Amino acid sequence: MNKKKIALISAAAAVLLAVAGVCAAKFYVFATWDGPDQRIYLPADCDVRSALTSQLGPSYGSKVYSLWKRLPGSGKRAHGSFVVSDGDKALSVARSIAHGHQVPVRLTFNNIRTPGDMISRISAQLETDSASLAAACDSLLPGMGYSRDQYTAAFIPDTYEFYWTASAPSVVARLVGERDKYWNDDRLAKASAAGLTPAEVHTLASIVASESNKSDEWGKIARLYLNRLAKGMALQADPTVVFALGDFSIRRVTGQHLKVESPYNTYIHRGLPPGPIRMAERAQLDAVLDAPMHDYLYMCAKPDFSGYHNFAKDYNRHRINAARYYRALKEKGL
Repeated sequence: MNKKKIALISAAAAVLLAVAGVCAAKFYVFATWDGPDQRIYLPADCDVRSALTSQLGPSYGSKVYSLWKRLPGSGKRAHGSFVVSDGDKALSVARSIAHGHQVPVRLTFNNIRTPGDMISRISAQLETDSASLAAACDSLLPGMGYSRDQYTAAFIPDTYEFYWTASAPSVVARLVGERDKYWNDDRLAKASAAGLTPAEVHTLASIVASESNKSDEWGKIARLYLNRLAKGMALQADPTVVFALGDFSIRRVTGQHLKVESPYNTYIHRGLPPGPIRMAERAQLDAVLDAPMHDYLYMCAKPDFSGYHNFAKDYNRHRINAARYYRALKEKGL
């Protein structure tokens, strides 16, 4: 075969390859996601191909990867959390990844008892790990005026938007900032009038929230404890004993439980415990700040097991209420 024929064949092959490449590229570019929204996570230094194909399926994931790999730019990266929506073209997804156009995740936390619970809940929803979050708390919170016992007073349960890749220090600082927004001048003045610091309001609100799941009772319970504090009486709040024991499966606090030596045992130690026994929500904080005035000093669960309480101004009345409740427990074999 002469050189001319060889050249023609080579040229034809090159044209065919180019056409095939163009066709393949178009096939990849116009590949469309057909399905519900899919959030994908690309950790730092991950195997991009494996991450995309495992989360988007072998076919669509491979197309996104091939297009991402061919995109120009030395700053190209694949790190973050992105959402692929119905109808999204593979090229659009590849570009979003390459340019780091993340879709924020909704970080939600509530029903938090301890700083460890809080850290675990946050780290489960963001890329940062528990150790980094704990280190950020230890590094930042003391300088902001929070002792280790008060860490849960530095945050307010809610839903917040963060980029999945947010650093631990930025997460902690942002959440403290959101908490500080709650403490406007009006609320600070109410706390001061009650003789409490904001952290102490969080602590009292945590006790109130642990005493009752009836939001319409929170203010009444808060005032009861404020009355006891004003008189120098021990709070004698059962939930603080449960917290001191660290056994949240306890449903009835008995005399044996009351013997635990802990600064959180408000049967032994007067005043508020060192910090919150759970993370208080805005409504519970407001219940403390706006607690209605009354003279009650005692409360006992109602014998109808409704979750509400009977309140009393003196101990004799309280003993009668307690006797009725324990009689009801005995009748039910509890």
